[in-house]
Amino acid sequence: MLQKYLKIIVLVALMVVPPCRLSAQRVIEYVAGMGTRDPGNADVWILYQKVKAMHDGMTLYTDSASFDTRNNVFIAHRNVRIEFSDTTTLLGTAAIYDGTTRIADVWGDTVTLIDGKTVLKTDLLSYDRNSSTASYFHWGHTLHGSAILDSQKGYYHSDTRDIYLFDDVVLYDSASRLETDTLLFNTQTSIAVFISPTYIYSDSSTVYSEDGTYNTDSHESASYQGTRLANREKWLTADTLYFNDISEYGEAYGNVTIVDTLNEVICRGRVGLTDQSRNLSFVTDSALIIFIDKGDSLFMHADTIWAYNDSLRNFTAAKAYRNVRIYRYDAQAVCDSLYYSASDSTATLYYSPVVWYDEYQCFADTIRCHYDSAGVDLVHLNGNVLAIEKVDPLKYNQVKGRNSIVHLHKSEPEYADIMGSARMVYYVLDDEVVNGKVEKTLIGVNAGVGSDMRIYFKERKPSRFVTYGSPDMKMYPPELLPEEERLLPGFEWKDGIRPHSPDEVFKKVTK
Repeated sequence: MLQKYLKIIVLVALMVVPPCRLSAQRVIEYVAGMGTRDPGNADVWILYQKVKAMHDGMTLYTDSASFDTRNNVFIAHRNVRIEFSDTTTLLGTAAIYDGTTRIADVWGDTVTLIDGKTVLKTDLLSYDRNSSTASYFHWGHTLHGSAILDSQKGYYHSDTRDIYLFDDVVLYDSASRLETDTLLFNTQTSIAVFISPTYIYSDSSTVYSEDGTYNTDSHESASYQGTRLANREKWLTADTLYFNDISEYGEAYGNVTIVDTLNEVICRGRVGLTDQSRNLSFVTDSALIIFIDKGDSLFMHADTIWAYNDSLRNFTAAKAYRNVRIYRYDAQAVCDSLYYSASDSTATLYYSPVVWYDEYQCFADTIRCHYDSAGVDLVHLNGNVLAIEKVDPLKYNQVKGRNSIVHLHKSEPEYADIMGSARMVYYVLDDEVVNGKVEKTLIGVNAGVGSDMRIYFKERKPSRFVTYGSPDMKMYPPELLPEEERLLPGFEWKDGIRPHSPDEVFKKVTK
C-alpha cells in the first residue's frame, strides 16, 4: 500500500510542478474589434469586441481583455472560452493566461472544463498546458456518463483521463454512492482506485474497505484490506472481496466470516461465494457454521457448506457436503453429507451417519431429524439401525433393527419404535446399598429377538421394553450370556471419530 501512496504523490507532484519546456510560440497573438494602449502602462493593450487570443495551438475568446506585451500575460474579463484542442474546452467568467508558463487560471460562479464526455465544474480552476492538467482547491464537481464525482481538491489529467480527488470525496450515480478522502478515477476505464477508508453504499449493501477499486460501469468492487460487507441482515468480513452491488454476486477469500443476525448464525471459511441470481451462497476450505442457541451453540464443519434462499430472500435450505462433523454439548454427529429443509424443518444425514447422545451411539444408512419450536421432536433411522449404550469398557447395551422412529419432547426422548427383525442385548442393573452408598449391581442380561420393539425412556434412560410378534427373549445370568449374543452383527463402537469439543469438528479422521 505504501507503494501506491508513493505513486500517487509522485504523479501529483509531476502535475503540480510541470517539466521545463520551450514553447514553439512565445508571444501571444490576438484579434479584437477595438484596442487602445493603457494610459498608465504603454506595455498593456486594452481590447474590446470579439477578442480572440492565440498561442501555440490554443484559442481564447472573450468580450474584453488586457494584454501585457512585456510579460506575455493575457487577462480576459468576461465570457471566457478557451479551446485547448478539438475535445478540450474551458469556460468561465474571467481568466489570466501566462504565455511563458502556459498556465491558464479561470474563475467565476461556475467554471466548466469540457473534455470529451467528461465535464468538470468549480469556481476557480488552473489549467497547465505543459502537463495537460487541471487543478482546483476549493470544490469540484465532475460528471462522466452516469458517474458524478465531488471533492474539495482535485487534479484532472486530460492526456491520461485520470482525475485525482482529495478531501470529502464522493463518487455516486443512481445505483451507488462511494465516500472516501483520497481517490483516483480514470474516465476511460471508469475504474476508481482508493487507498484510504472507503464506504460504497447501494440499495441493498454497504462495502467498507481501506484499499481497493470500484468500476462505475459494472458496479464491481475489489477490496483488499479491512474489508467488510453489510448485506441486509448479514455481515461479511474477509481478506479479499469482489462484489457486484447490482447483481449481488460476490467472492470472498481469506478469513471469511459471515454473520446472519436475523437467524443467529455465524459461518466461517477461507473461501466464500454469494450469487443472488441463483439464490445461493457457500463457504469452503475449513468451512464452519455456528448456530447460536442461548449459549448452547451447535458447531458444524464440512468441506463445503451451501445455503439457499427464495426470490424473497427467505432462507429455504442448507447443504453440507463431504466430511460433516457436528458438535453440541449434549449431542454430536458425523456423516458424509447433510441436507436441511426449512419448509419442513428436517435435517437428513447421509452416508454412514453416526449420532451420539450422552453415552448412546446410533447409526443407520440414513438419519432424518425433524424439529419443532422446542427442538428435536422426531428422528427417523432408516436401514441397518444399531443403537449402542456403553455400560463399561466390556459391556454394551444394544438394539438393532431395519428401521426406527424416536419420539422426543423438547429434544428429550420419550419412546422409540424398532421395526423389522428387532434384536436386543440389555444389561439389567439394580440399586444396592453397600456401606451406606447406593451402587449399581448387575443382575442379568436380556437378549433375544422380536419382529418389532418399543422402548420407553425416563430421564434419558430406557425404563421399559415391549416386544411384539412372538418374541424370543431370555434373561441370562451375566456369566452365562453366550459369546455370540454379546455383540450384535454390525457392532462398532465409534468413539474414536466422535467430536468431543467444538475444535474437534476439524479433527481429521483416518478410517
